[in-house]
Amino acid sequence: MGRVDRDESARQENLLSSGSFLIKALSVAMEEDELCFPQVNTSCRKTSRPHLEATVTLSVLSCITMLTVVLNLLVITSISHFRQLHTTTNFILLSLAVADFLVGCLQMPAEILLYRGCWTLGDLICTANYFLGVLTVSVSVGNMVLISVDRYIAICDPMFYSTKVTLKRVQLCICLCWIFSAVHSSWMLRDSLKQPGRYNSCYGECVIVVNYIEGAIDLVVTFFAPILVIIVLYMRVFVAAVTQARAMRSHITAVKAQRSKKITAKKSEMKAARTLGVVVVVFLVCFSPYYCLSVAAENNLVGVSTAVIQIWLMYFNSCLNPVIYAFFYSWFRKAIKHIVTFWILKPGSSEANIV
Repeated sequence: MGRVDRDESARQENLLSSGSFLIKALSVAMEEDELCFPQVNTSCRKTSRPHLEATVTLSVLSCITMLTVVLNLLVITSISHFRQLHTTTNFILLSLAVADFLVGCLQMPAEILLYRGCWTLGDLICTANYFLGVLTVSVSVGNMVLISVDRYIAICDPMFYSTKVTLKRVQLCICLCWIFSAVHSSWMLRDSLKQPGRYNSCYGECVIVVNYIEGAIDLVVTFFAPILVIIVLYMRVFVAAVTQARAMRSHITAVKAQRSKKITAKKSEMKAARTLGVVVVVFLVCFSPYYCLSVAAENNLVGVSTAVIQIWLMYFNSCLNPVIYAFFYSWFRKAIKHIVTFWILKPGSSEANIV
């Protein structure tokens, strides 16, 4: 009887030890599944998300990325190909479209890659990604300032617009905008550029750290100061546009007939001002939450999920710009038709009347 009890107890001990071994094995396997790199002990952990939420989110973000790339590529092709679109204002839009195209090609895919919290492309590519992010944001802000200045001169000082705003001057301003943005990005990320990955706490992480002084300077240089300039200029443009509209309505029939061409030109300029005004307003709506986030982050008032939403809202602006052009510019709709039907491959297509 005692022997049977001893056998039973030994069997139970074996079962318990087997069960504990299985539990340990399962826990180790689950822990490895949660790591970005299971073979590395210092690996970061994946961000756990429900499967349905992850699938839907990644599908939506992928669609936005594809739209951003395709639409901005259409803008770049249209303005570059058709000679009639080689105007001062359109060259600024071309610069903006190039920045938006880079966002769609590089920044958005990088954010999708970071959705699970794992960076697999190395520290050097991580630093380059942040560098391009700061660069494209700075270029976009600079282009918005150039658009505001262009519309201000066109509406408020139309007599001297052709002499003040020339193609060479606009091209120079665009080049300076890109150079300044590159210098600003290099200064902001100088520590990370010297030693990529210096702020990573685990293997597979992609982070940078900007101190309070640098963050404050960036906030003023790339947001508050440019936004103040944009708002002031567009307020003056709005006042001038209203004044000109009233003056046009007060013309007598004879004078109106004599100056019909000038009046048409003024209407065209004001229509362009309204369209670009929509671009600026959408830009403010998309970018303001991100910069408000920068201020709140200093006081630890935001979480990671909030930061991701604000960043994607800012990137979504790159997709909205060409959509606005499609709604308000007939030349863009015509250009899309010519590009999609491969009409631009015909000889002499660059000289087509598209405006």
